[in-house]
This record gives sequence, C-alpha cells and structure tokens, in this order.
Amino acid sequence: MKKNKKKISIPTILIYVFFIFMMFVYLAPVAWIAMTSLKTRAEIYKSPFGWPENYQWGNYAVAWKAGKLGVAMLNSLFVCVVTLLLCMLLGSMAAFAIGRLRWKLSGAAMVYIMIGMMIPVHCVLIPLFVRFANIGLSNNLWGLILPYLTFSLPTCVFIMTGFFRSIPNELLESACIDGCSIYRIFFSICLPLSRTGLFVTGLMTFIGNWNELLLALVFISDDTKKTLPVALTKFVTPYQTNYDKMFPAIMIAIIPTIIVYTLFSNQIVDGLTTGAVKG
Repeated sequence: MKKNKKKISIPTILIYVFFIFMMFVYLAPVAWIAMTSLKTRAEIYKSPFGWPENYQWGNYAVAWKAGKLGVAMLNSLFVCVVTLLLCMLLGSMAAFAIGRLRWKLSGAAMVYIMIGMMIPVHCVLIPLFVRFANIGLSNNLWGLILPYLTFSLPTCVFIMTGFFRSIPNELLESACIDGCSIYRIFFSICLPLSRTGLFVTGLMTFIGNWNELLLALVFISDDTKKTLPVALTKFVTPYQTNYDKMFPAIMIAIIPTIIVYTLFSNQIVDGLTTGAVKG
C-alpha cells in the first residue's frame, strides 16, 4: 500500500520561515554578547563580530569583582522577591473583589487601576524623587519596592481578574451553602484554581523588576544598595567603556531571565491566553 504523503502548503512554509527568522533575530544578539564576553579589549575593537582567538573565561571573574555584582544581585533579589509577594497578594485580592464580588463601583475601580498601565514612569519620576527624599525613602531599597509594586499591580489585577471570572458560579455557590466565608472561598478555592495566573503574573513581575534601570538609577546612589542593572553602568565612564568587563557582566545579568523563560515559556503563553480569553 502506498503511504499517504502530506503535502506542505506554501503558507505553512512561509510561517516556518518567519519563525526561523524571528528566532535568529532574538538569539543572534545574545549569541554575539556571549561570544564578545570571551574576548580581550583589543580583539573587541579589532574584530567585533569574529570568534575570540583565546577564550578569556577570566573576564567573568574580573567583571564580578570589579562591578560588585554579588552585592548588586542580592539587592535585586531582595527587591524583586518582596515586590513579587506583595503584588501577588494585593493584586489577587483586588482582582477577586472586582471579578467575583458584586458592588456598584467594581467597574470604576477596574478602570482606575487600568489607568496605571497608561502612565509612563517618566511622568512620575521627579514627584516620586522629591516625595521620597522628604520622607526618608531616597537611597533606600524600600523606595524601589513601592514604585515597583505600584507599576506591577495593574497588570496583575488585569490578568487575575480574567482567571477569577472563569471560575464557575456553581462552585462558589456550593461553597457558600457549605458555610465557607469570603476569605475561605478566596484562599481555599479561587487561588488554587487560578494558580496558573499567579504563576504568569509572578514571572512577569519578577523579570520586569529584575531588568528595571531608570528608577533604581535615580533613587539609589549608595554602591552597597545598587541593583544589578545599575551595577552594569559602572563599566561606562565619560571617557571610555570597558567592553571586556561590561559584556561578561551583561551575560551574568541576563542568564537568570533566559533560564526562566526557557523553562516556563509554555506556562506563560497558556496563562496569558487563558486569562485574556475566558471570563
């Protein structure tokens, strides 16, 4: 018997070509940074796109020590973890109140929170700096956590609202008949059923704040309190840029985000589509 051969249509071929092209576009800069991080400064200027003659693995140790990346990484980890926990708790509670509870101003509250997604951070930079300086939060890690939390909450509320609205009403009605309080329904039923949304918003919040530079650069001046993106700016001076140290430092900074997106990319896509479509 002859085997049925599936014909590949031209649109399918074009889609695959497009995906391969986009993969190259996104991976090529990372590969170039990794390759350049193993060169000497002379090789970088002489052949910026060529392979290194001798792999300079010592560049990573020098960059780690010169940029004090260990302290900066701990500061970034503290800020991002605290912001993540507060955002997940407050954002999910607000989303539950908007998506599942019946009250007159729920729609207005949602619009008010969504406005936060439309305000650029540049518009509030100077007022925040003046206010934090007056109350003692300037040059303080908690002075980063508050604006990070403020700008992360709208996205968290938007996504989690879609997840909470997708929960069947019959399930919550049965819980009420069994005598569950509103807090028991939230923590024991709604949160476990919406764990994919928590997972997605948590990743987005953590990685977005991990890579944030502007607020950390303005609010933090003490070297012992600088976050990882700010520490990378030490390799750029008014007269020269230490490329042989800067590129290894960049690789150290982006490796955690690459690992996270590689391991959990499917969960991110599934969570975003579920929260955006259902409800």
